[in-house]
Amino acid sequence: MTEPTSVTRDELRRVETPAGPVVGRVQGEVVRALGIPYARAERFAPPRPEPGFTEPFQATSPAPAAPQLTSKVVSAAVEGVSVGRHDEHCQRLSVTFPADLAEGERLPVMVWIHGGSYVTGSGDMEIFDPTRLVGEQRVIVVAVTYRLGVLGYLRIGGTTPANLGLLDQIEALRWVRANIAAFGGDPDQVTLFGQSAGGDAVAHLMISRGTEGLFRRAVIQSAPLGILTGRSRMSEAMAEAVGIPAPDTPAAELVALEERAGAAAKRFGLPSAMPFGVQYGHAPLPAESVRTRAWREAAPRIDVLIGATSQETGLFAEFLPPIKRLSALPVVGTALRRLLVWATTYRIYTGPTRRFARDHRRGGGRATRYTVTWQPEGSPFGAAHIVDLPLLLGTRRAWENTKLVGRTSWADLDRRGKAVRKLWADFARTGSVSRENARAAADSLTVHRS
Repeated sequence: MTEPTSVTRDELRRVETPAGPVVGRVQGEVVRALGIPYARAERFAPPRPEPGFTEPFQATSPAPAAPQLTSKVVSAAVEGVSVGRHDEHCQRLSVTFPADLAEGERLPVMVWIHGGSYVTGSGDMEIFDPTRLVGEQRVIVVAVTYRLGVLGYLRIGGTTPANLGLLDQIEALRWVRANIAAFGGDPDQVTLFGQSAGGDAVAHLMISRGTEGLFRRAVIQSAPLGILTGRSRMSEAMAEAVGIPAPDTPAAELVALEERAGAAAKRFGLPSAMPFGVQYGHAPLPAESVRTRAWREAAPRIDVLIGATSQETGLFAEFLPPIKRLSALPVVGTALRRLLVWATTYRIYTGPTRRFARDHRRGGGRATRYTVTWQPEGSPFGAAHIVDLPLLLGTRRAWENTKLVGRTSWADLDRRGKAVRKLWADFARTGSVSRENARAAADSLTVHRS
């Protein structure tokens, strides 16, 4: 192993990969190779592997986001959040690795699957910047961007297959398997981590055909596992509302149809809280009736870290008029709001998370469960959905002074984050959570030992 080389900020760094030469940019302690194509696909078609590069690929611009509408909830909680430019051909990934990597060094790889209810988000948003995680913990982070909404998760008769976004993610994992060693990553030490819909995707990648051997560990953050059952009729109603789009329909018009699909889903109750999503019984997933068995069969080969925040639905309660009216009632309003948030959090997140961890252990796997308890001072949301994200990812500019973190200083946020980032990274290294790491992160989250 050679001594690490000295680095200069903003110098270019060329990496020779099996897919061809990739040119990234040194940014302080890390190198960021952004927007690398891992697959290509025609509209409503499964992805195909991206052919190798014959000329160096200039990986210096963020991956484009899938065409999408704006998330009103996230935009209100994290003011100024942006996904950047949109492109229907969004099958890109970005690799961030230490700039002083020594020759022959092999680091754990953490693959980030972003959330956003399967209709918003992208891998390279500033709130997902992995620089702190990579620099502090000496891991490699790969961020994946994939198809969303009507273009990625709505099956329309024989016209549009289901689960195209999930198939995109599988192609990304195959690319990682084939190429990550060139960036200093260990292809046998790959951990998936994702939050919200990203956590849901990670759980389903565990039981997707074609993923065996592509990853060893899974971190499932705030996945809405309580709304996954009996969604087929809802999906059919959504497809009927959208109709069969003409082949030349502009992408922006297809995305606009998501509101029509969402309206058709509302009569199906709680599952309509995330109307787009994976569909069982369509490639690459098994039928819904055998999904629990499939997870148990996958358990021995995948270590799991799974959890939720203690007040997940506090984020959404701020935007629901009935709950806002109840909260405003004198004397009882605060208590009623707290009860509703607890009940819906348990129904959608906490209860299903406990069952998932229990079933994983019964299947012969290792599972550790956690609860994020941090309630940022001055935040109206409490220990709500996405409050774990600033502890793991993102820049100071992205998170400081946002409504989500309230009056929390950057120094306090970064202090808490260091402990959480170490816990996540050590799980990626070992597949378990040590008592020392659990104690260090205890003012932000609780690790459950059973």
